[in-house]
Amino acid sequence: MTKAELIDIVADKVDGLTKAQVSAVYDAIFETIGRAVKEDDKKAFTVKDFGTFKLKERAERKGVNLQTKEAITIPASVSVGFTASKALKEAVSKK
Repeated sequence: MTKAELIDIVADKVDGLTKAQVSAVYDAIFETIGRAVKEDDKKAFTVKDFGTFKLKERAERKGVNLQTKEAITIPASVSVGFTASKALKEAVSKK
């Protein structure tokens, strides 16, 4: 589902909101989640009945360039992990 599709669905479901207003809310929600995860890297950001976003740190590691078979060092990095809540897992499994 794209952002535009989600905005269309929400605008249709909630009377009185325009697509522009829904788009602004969408942007604000995801900007807030991103900022909260980045700024509070020792804790998780949990959305009740949806899931938890948390920073994951990857250590530097050795790898292989598949084209040249040469050993390389993959630098340390930080990414975002997501764990679905029990409620979301149950909702998805009840298809």
